[in-house]
Amino acid sequence: MQFHAILTSITVSACLTLAALSPARAQTAAPALSPSDAVILEMNQAFKKGDSKRLSALLPQARGNTLEPWAAYWELKARLETAAPAEVQDFFTRFAGSYQEDRLRNDWLLLLGQRRYWSDFADVQPLFRMKDDREVRCYSLALEPLSTNPELGADFKRVWYAQRDVDDGCNYAASHLFAAKRLSEADIWRKARQAMENNRPRLAKLAVEIISTAAAAPIDEINNNPARYLSKRVIAAGRVAKESVVLALIRMAANDPDSAASAMENHWGVHLSAEQRSWVWGVIGKQTAQRLTGDALAYFSKAIESELSDGQLGWKIRAALRQGQWKDVLSATQAMSPEARQESTWIYWRARALARLAKTDAQRAEAKALFESIASVRGFYEQLALEELGHAITVPQPPPALSAEEKEAARRNAGLNRSLYAIRIGLRSEGVREWNYSTNLHTPGGMSDRELLAAADLACQNEVWDRCINTSDRTRDVIDFEQRFPMPHKTAVLQRAAQIGLDPAYVYGLIRQESRFVTDAHSGVGAAGLMQIMPPTARWTAKKIGLTSFKPSQINERDTNIVIGTAYLKLVLDNFDGSMPMAAAAYNAGPSRPRSWRGQTGAPVLDAAIWAENVPFSETRDYVKKVLSNTANYAALISGQPQSLKQRLGLVGPRDASAPEPAQDLP
Repeated sequence: MQFHAILTSITVSACLTLAALSPARAQTAAPALSPSDAVILEMNQAFKKGDSKRLSALLPQARGNTLEPWAAYWELKARLETAAPAEVQDFFTRFAGSYQEDRLRNDWLLLLGQRRYWSDFADVQPLFRMKDDREVRCYSLALEPLSTNPELGADFKRVWYAQRDVDDGCNYAASHLFAAKRLSEADIWRKARQAMENNRPRLAKLAVEIISTAAAAPIDEINNNPARYLSKRVIAAGRVAKESVVLALIRMAANDPDSAASAMENHWGVHLSAEQRSWVWGVIGKQTAQRLTGDALAYFSKAIESELSDGQLGWKIRAALRQGQWKDVLSATQAMSPEARQESTWIYWRARALARLAKTDAQRAEAKALFESIASVRGFYEQLALEELGHAITVPQPPPALSAEEKEAARRNAGLNRSLYAIRIGLRSEGVREWNYSTNLHTPGGMSDRELLAAADLACQNEVWDRCINTSDRTRDVIDFEQRFPMPHKTAVLQRAAQIGLDPAYVYGLIRQESRFVTDAHSGVGAAGLMQIMPPTARWTAKKIGLTSFKPSQINERDTNIVIGTAYLKLVLDNFDGSMPMAAAAYNAGPSRPRSWRGQTGAPVLDAAIWAENVPFSETRDYVKKVLSNTANYAALISGQPQSLKQRLGLVGPRDASAPEPAQDLP
């Protein structure tokens, strides 16, 4: 169908939809606020502004409110640096067992660590239940007796290497363990390389300063102009000089991997150790692979595979998949760390490689065993593994119905009730955090599957769909598909999808990923509503489909959002010849990017799972896989029939040059 014909169809159906659906039915009226609720909301704003005096003045008026623990937390947190230890202990006692108690304990531990009050820190730290703060964990590791934990250095490196932002705790612990010879210079330089590779030069500099301030002195120049830094050097003598060259080559590769490769081949390679060369070639290969241009595998082949990081190996696998080099896929998955090898992504591709290369029954059996280890309806690669074993995607048998007692236990849970109350009056962020805490830590080790199902049911009954989905998603041994894949606004979505010829399962799969059905959801970049539409895109689409009375304030209206969002999705889908993976990528990252990612004339036609795994942006890569996985599961629910994710994925390759030029004004 030509673009103008598609547009005419969508325009007519948009008018019909808006006439048929009443926005009044779609919107939930805001709850009437009690006077103390209004005080809570005012205190929340004062907390965000850091107005401790206003918080202290308002606190007495919040007494007795369901959210009083939040009010008391905000008031004390705002003045924690000047609070007496007795006040903090009184808070812990008064709100014992609550999210707010443990969150303040986290804040207090950070302050004690920053002040180096180690005796007090040691008394408080064992009571910290969430254990979700990396900086607190770093302080704790720094305090462990060196003689009682022979693996202390390895334990710390696992935490430190995962650190992405500068913090005092991890920097302190690294300095302490380096002085105690539990970290080596090689460990420090590895952290610096990781930081520079991830474009965090400040983190790299702080790491190297642990060795010496002189060693860290060149890092600012290296970050600002690596080529100029390298041009001033002829040879690299000594560990610091060589590692500084490595950092410069890493930084250069981020902007121009081919220039970094030339510098390695023509000069610097001979001056570096085999391990250092491998790291640089790994970064160059990774940067080339992310650009989907050049021969990344040729660069990776210059590195010792066992010396590459998991991130570099991941991009070697992706480059090998694009080129159909299954032996490289197999060897790179084997070279990954034990933790990475357990991820479903790499289990699936290792199994595919084994199956492709198998020459004996034993090798085929090994591939089958790997597929069987992950096969389920739980996610993208799990579904693909299911299909590799010859099974379709179907709705799992539902678990036994929740008993009245199980539901009542969830209703009596103070944290869950406080969470729902907070969300109801507009404090969604606070409500979500308390909900997550309550479902994770209600019992030692977290809630059981039955408790999670009951908590999810409570959220569903209150139409707090994001908590319903996220909580049900966490069950380990059972799956309640109707909880995990709810269909709010069913009449509106199914009617609209039918009118414009759009698969309703695809619409639901996208909404579930975009907003979790939160009608007033707003992203950090301004996307709004169920289908997370950017205001400029909404205006463009409204104009295209003839909604001349559209105003930006209507984006959060359920029916308007569905009409505009589905219209845009349909235009995107047809712009990409009906390819669901490319349309999902375009919806998330804009149409111009997947146009380039599909390749120019002569580029290979790929299995869309390979294409999706090679999407350069991690957010978009994850988004495409989740939307398509959701779609297959929703299709099984809606149709009641077995489904195939592979069929929905199809193939992705360059645009047929003989086909009509797609619309270029699509935002």
